[in-house]
Amino acid sequence: MGGRSCGFSHLGNRGRVIRQTDSRNGGHIQPQGIYAAFALLKTGRSWQVAAMTPPAALTPTKADKDAIDRASQCLLAGGLVAFPTETVYGLGADATSDRAVARIFEAKGRPQFNPLISHVSGVEMARQLGELSDLALALADTFWPGPLTLVVPRSADCPVSLLASAGLDTIAIRMPNHKVAQALIGRVQRPLAAPSANPSGRVSPTTAQHAADGLKGRIDMVLDGGPCTVGLESTVVSIVADQVRLLRPGTITRNQLEGVCGALEETKSNAIEAPGMLVSHYAPNASVRLNVSAPADNEALLGFGPDLPQHDGPIANLSPSADLVEAAANLFAMLRQLDATGARGIAVTPIPADGIGEAINDRLKRAAAPKT
Repeated sequence: MGGRSCGFSHLGNRGRVIRQTDSRNGGHIQPQGIYAAFALLKTGRSWQVAAMTPPAALTPTKADKDAIDRASQCLLAGGLVAFPTETVYGLGADATSDRAVARIFEAKGRPQFNPLISHVSGVEMARQLGELSDLALALADTFWPGPLTLVVPRSADCPVSLLASAGLDTIAIRMPNHKVAQALIGRVQRPLAAPSANPSGRVSPTTAQHAADGLKGRIDMVLDGGPCTVGLESTVVSIVADQVRLLRPGTITRNQLEGVCGALEETKSNAIEAPGMLVSHYAPNASVRLNVSAPADNEALLGFGPDLPQHDGPIANLSPSADLVEAAANLFAMLRQLDATGARGIAVTPIPADGIGEAINDRLKRAAAPKT
């Protein structure tokens, strides 16, 4: 049974992993439960994730009560479950389990320095994870449940794996506004670490089939709760020492945030403090070209508004009525649709940068960046 190194030199000292190591079995950690399609091996001072056999053909399961119960058992056994939120489909794992969180990084091919968001059932659970200032509580009271992630100092006794925080002294927390996500967290009674359910750096999934296609053979289950209504990842703000900084724009806009907490501080560092801050991200296979007035013959056209350039190739319109909310909901699905045509590139017409347009343009800029 071979393994691929995740590069993690330390898995924390909460004891769950250490106590399950059996020296009579060569230092292997045995999977527990029918969904545990993995093991961890200790080699010297580091741990490796050793793949066993997740389902090769991954069919989404309708997210009814029985499926949510089975998904919760999977998560409690250390498995990975893709589940719907209002933003995008998330790849969920028990955030308190080092080995389960390590599986997320392995399944996605995600850099270990890129932190994860812990999804919670409400403010009470959030208080167990991080230090919520009055400003943080005001934002949570206004926008939770909803597409807002708060990056706050980790509490001294935070049960979430340090892997999920990428070694930082902060933690990213969100309460999703989706009945399936809320039911799953409520059933597990633990925070769920959940980045988008897709290979790292690629277009985010807004349907269950997107998640199943991208991660088949790597995860254990996909809950199908229908298409995501928001379609863009959450807005992320840092609230440390009463400074509020916008780390990732989303559908909760800059103006909405400032209506609660006042003017936002500028983020001047390039340090990765939260998901969505990598230069290249959300990328289709085809190259992406922005603010185009005349697409090339070998490009597909991604347009916005009623007046599109003449083009004989594949065309998708984010919103014929120039509605930014509609455009946000369609963005990732239409990038996938045009990518599937086999076009050499995707030409994108200009999109206003005000309001939600800031978030749409952020995703497109990262999709167009050179792939690393």
